[in-house]
Amino acid sequence: MAAEPAAEASPSPRFPKKTVRDLDVAGKRVLVRVDFNVPLEGEGAERRVADETRIEAALPTLSYLRDQRARLVIVSHLGRPKDRDPAFSMAPVAKRLAGLTGWDVRVASGVVGPAVESEALELGEGGVLVLENSRYEPGETKNDPDLAAGLARLADAYVNDAFGAAHRAHATTVGVAELLPSAAGFLLEKEVSVLGALLADPARPFVVVLGGAKVSDKIAVIERFLELADALLVGGAMCFSFFRALGHPTGDSLVEQEGVELAGRALELAKGSRCRLELPEDLVLGDRFDAAAETRAVDGVDVPDGWMGLDVGPRTAARYADEVAKAATAFWNGPMGAFELEPFAAGTRRVAEAMAACRGTTVVGGGDSAAAIARFGHADAVTHVSTGGGAALELLEGRELPGVEALDGRQ
Repeated sequence: MAAEPAAEASPSPRFPKKTVRDLDVAGKRVLVRVDFNVPLEGEGAERRVADETRIEAALPTLSYLRDQRARLVIVSHLGRPKDRDPAFSMAPVAKRLAGLTGWDVRVASGVVGPAVESEALELGEGGVLVLENSRYEPGETKNDPDLAAGLARLADAYVNDAFGAAHRAHATTVGVAELLPSAAGFLLEKEVSVLGALLADPARPFVVVLGGAKVSDKIAVIERFLELADALLVGGAMCFSFFRALGHPTGDSLVEQEGVELAGRALELAKGSRCRLELPEDLVLGDRFDAAAETRAVDGVDVPDGWMGLDVGPRTAARYADEVAKAATAFWNGPMGAFELEPFAAGTRRVAEAMAACRGTTVVGGGDSAAAIARFGHADAVTHVSTGGGAALELLEGRELPGVEALDGRQ
């Protein structure tokens, strides 16, 4: 199917950097950093994209630039290849981009170098060249200035639309941005503006749901939301660090030892906060992490030996869902349990349904929660689903994102 023209006409008043609207790109080559780090399936020449969500998220920016008669040079990383492993080639991604848009999409012979420079120069108006995996170059993650200079020779301007990589100071996100006229794409602008609004002046009640495995990954976000939110609802394996800190037995549940002390600190902070920190009141247990496990529901949070907590219980799920559905602003990051196993999916499903039913602003913070809301069929019913897990968390912690800071500011 052909890509729809981009309809991103109105700039966000919250976004401090230049965007694609500020660039004169007619007839020029534009290096566009996207996040095409997508899952692949199959082997060899049959490798194909298993989930095209991130490709679709970049289409408004790419379509807009083509409509402005730009020549596109697209760059992204893909996985963590060793050397130049062909299993991580961008060829299947370029093929899917062409299939989604109907564009003539070429794959470059490399990332930088004279041959790639010639290929970029040969592009006609609206032409699309996808560079090979940026992590084929060891200087990418080191923000190597020589690699950045090589990238800059491929284009006349630079656009970053890779929010999922904006928290990394790499050659394709920072180094090259400092060498060319630079701006943000529509996706990057939207992500920063929507997530930033959660910290600035959210409509109330503001309800935050946090799940996942590690308290250590989210302690800074927990502490930030204890200052900002009205209710902080905790689920997922991270709740067992809280229960251990409170003296409850956790059986064979996944408990991050470092997280126990951090959870205790969060509980102390919550005592002096206007925000309610809520923990599960019932659980669904399994005798092992398996879809065929023996299951057991418990009214309470004490987990006996030989059992592991794998989902919040039905009363907790109902309580959390009720809080979310009545919120004026709701933010969700992290599943409530092992939702990939059907016996332990109910808690996460209830939260996804509540996010869809909420009439306020609803934001899903990327990663597993984004996968969950898509799996349960509610991604289109929420205000925004973030494409960047780590970047979203760092932004919500109040940290600057190097890939955003490197862009040219508005005058």
